[in-house]
Amino acid sequence: MTAPTVEARDRASSRADDALAALAGVAAGTVTVGAGSLVALLTGASSDPLVAVGATFVDATPGWLKDLAIATFGTADKLALGVGEALVLAALAASAGFLARRRWAWGAVLVVALGGVAALAATTRPDAGVLAAAPALVGTAGGLWTLRTLLSRLPATRSGDADPTSTTPTPDRRAFLQLTALLTAAGVAGVVVGRVVAVTSRGVDTVRAALRLPAPVRPAPVPSAAVDVGVEGVDPWATPVDEFYRIDTALVVPQVDPAQWRLRVHGLVAHEVEIDWAELLASDLVEAWVTLACVSNPVGGDLVGNQRWLGLPVRDVLARAVPTADADMVLSRSVDGFTASTPLEALTDERDALLAIAMDGAPLPPEHGFPVRMVVPGLYGYVSATKWVTDLEVTRFDRTEAYWTTRGWSERGPVKTQSRIEVPRTRADVRAGDVVVAGTAWAQHRGVERVQVRVDDGAWQDADLAADGGIDTWRQWRWTWRDAPAGRHELAVRAWDPDGPQTGVPAGAVPDGAAGYDTVVVEVT
Repeated sequence: MTAPTVEARDRASSRADDALAALAGVAAGTVTVGAGSLVALLTGASSDPLVAVGATFVDATPGWLKDLAIATFGTADKLALGVGEALVLAALAASAGFLARRRWAWGAVLVVALGGVAALAATTRPDAGVLAAAPALVGTAGGLWTLRTLLSRLPATRSGDADPTSTTPTPDRRAFLQLTALLTAAGVAGVVVGRVVAVTSRGVDTVRAALRLPAPVRPAPVPSAAVDVGVEGVDPWATPVDEFYRIDTALVVPQVDPAQWRLRVHGLVAHEVEIDWAELLASDLVEAWVTLACVSNPVGGDLVGNQRWLGLPVRDVLARAVPTADADMVLSRSVDGFTASTPLEALTDERDALLAIAMDGAPLPPEHGFPVRMVVPGLYGYVSATKWVTDLEVTRFDRTEAYWTTRGWSERGPVKTQSRIEVPRTRADVRAGDVVVAGTAWAQHRGVERVQVRVDDGAWQDADLAADGGIDTWRQWRWTWRDAPAGRHELAVRAWDPDGPQTGVPAGAVPDGAAGYDTVVVEVT
């Protein structure tokens, strides 16, 4: 076999050097985010470089892309974003190492530019403090030092030195790889420690655990056992808190100390009102069963849940403020800057629109809005269910737009009448004969009056409804398919509200919620 030429060995050496330089860049990027995460323990979670950049990306996300992400990843959308962000960072960091090997200034400029983007993102967050840029700046300095240190220790692999094609590391290469691994591990440890400490040191958990809820002046009625159709596989009528869907824009759950919480009501009102936590607890709180739904829920999806909420009717607070005659909207604002546009009439009519402090008899979990969130029957969450709410601005739709309205979603967001089949699941194998079909339907603040099932292209047939748990809650149903014949069949379901049956015309989630019949295909044997 002919020995490699000097030129061939030099080309191989150059590729090996490029790979090692890229590894140095990845190590530098890891140190950057690790150092930033540790500093963010002092400056606030939202100033963490990864969090700040990710949150800024979420804010810039158009409606169609947000809908695609939720349809693809569901409640794991934030995890998917984190993984994607890590992969992009790794690619950019590797590029910085590659460039810096050729000319230090090129790689350094890329590192500084990335740090500048993170610093800008942190300082423009709604809750940014005076030191919000510190994590990005300290992390950038650490990244530059790491990159410089590793590049200065790149092992020599030119012709005449060690063979770059050898699989056995030379002493120089081994030392370089060991130092690279050590610094990368240190960066990863910084991220892990920063996130773990941020979660485990949350003072609000202690406050929440010690909180004793006041008794409601109007308790929610105890639901009859008949609200459950008794079919295994149908979701429970009362959604367990730990299974309740979570869709919001917060990459890091805000930690709001109730002692510091205030709600300001202002705008087109006769009297500006401000209430604090103690006043809220001392108010006439009520309980209500309310089903919430996400506008991104696909037909047949699970981004919907039913629970018992405790809170102060929003209409009581607005009555103190006295909205002006021309007002038609309330813009609610979260501590993290999220806003929702809620029709004023939905907050002042007889429905149980609440400033909620508890669900299922316990204080709200932090991820569901502790200490206070909004719950409004009949509206999708994106226009009503503001978590960590701190501000209500009474205004007009023609003057102000909310977070998702500016991204292509409709401004009012009434929940569409929907139904789904939960038993049997699609592609299920069922035995010929009598087959039980069951599921849930909802038409919040209108009520489900009827549910029908269709087999293939046959006639719609009425299902049996479970007991009605209230106009603002979902309703279970069941239907027995008599003498189901062998073969592949399609089952479809539709619900009726007082205005008639739900539409069967398919529609995507954007701009005002998905529509169409939920269907499942089963194999009868």
